[in-house]
Amino acid sequence: MPELAFKSSAPLTFGVELELMLVNTRDFNLAPDADDLLRRTTRVAPQGELKPELTQSMIEINTSVHEAYTPLVTELRATRDVLAGHARKMNVALAGGGTHPFQKWSDRKIYPNERFLSVSEKYGFLAKQFTVFGQHVHIGCANADDAIYLTHALIRYVPHLIALAASSPFYQGVDTAFDSSRLSIVNAFPLSGTMPLVRSWSEFNRYYDRMVDLGIVKSMKDFYWDVRPKPEYGTVEIRVCDTPLTVDRAAQIAAFSQALARWLWEERPVEVDRDLYLTHSYNRFQACRHGFSGTLVDAKRNDARPLADDLRETLDVIAPHAQMLHSEPALDALRATIDDGNDATWLRHTFAETGTLTDVVRRQAELWARA
Repeated sequence: MPELAFKSSAPLTFGVELELMLVNTRDFNLAPDADDLLRRTTRVAPQGELKPELTQSMIEINTSVHEAYTPLVTELRATRDVLAGHARKMNVALAGGGTHPFQKWSDRKIYPNERFLSVSEKYGFLAKQFTVFGQHVHIGCANADDAIYLTHALIRYVPHLIALAASSPFYQGVDTAFDSSRLSIVNAFPLSGTMPLVRSWSEFNRYYDRMVDLGIVKSMKDFYWDVRPKPEYGTVEIRVCDTPLTVDRAAQIAAFSQALARWLWEERPVEVDRDLYLTHSYNRFQACRHGFSGTLVDAKRNDARPLADDLRETLDVIAPHAQMLHSEPALDALRATIDDGNDATWLRHTFAETGTLTDVVRRQAELWARA
């Protein structure tokens, strides 16, 4: 089998995928109107692309490739404004958030394209349950071995990204007690988790070829890993973030990812070995369950500390890299989030204030349209 080619890209360029929910403006349940919105919107903005997702109540925004934070947030705001205008004409609203608080998975309809129908056939009811909404961040890599290192090294910081983006405390009408319940849905897929402990692109190719030979995968899209190389784009893709409630937060998280990747790429501070993965599942659970209040265990330091403290320290360490990338305002905003609370906190406060999940979704949609 020919080696899986890795397309070189400009190092540390970045882009964002955002999965959004479509809700009707009567009861704010999910609306199966993705196809209508796609027909109305051939180009979302001067840059970027609008795509369908697995079920018909979801759409996905793909930004163009950027070098810096400010152009990215500018594009996301422009895309949001154009989409909001089209949605209003359909009596539909768009909203962020990792889960819709009260929709029922059994009501969902699979978007009728070949890949999504194949996923539905393969995974059964899990496909409709996968009506959850995430932010993916792509980081450009010059070569495949850099991508392998970065895929591993970012694992140490997956809990930080989960806590910063967490926006799915409610699922199927109840408070799950998780800041991010969305990732529990992803965990149900057999090819979720993490990339195996390969140390080079040639070693990864041997693993990938074996998985193809066994009939387990057909392409890289079949891996639902927390972080994965994306060879056709020449990127590493971070997949653990809930879709934030605002485009500004989405851009801030992308800027954090870029600055973090620059530090990891240039200084190689993370040793890739089994210890890196020894605590990953536990730390990931802590971030999903408790957000910033979670505990982070570091096998190298042989200690446990509050996730919020480790995140603050990480922001300090990568600050010079953020300065070089002109993204200090984004990281300053995220630092304030540690004290003020993430989007899961906002959603819970909104439910406490309004008393209904319908009003929570209404306010989510209002927030997305203006912030």
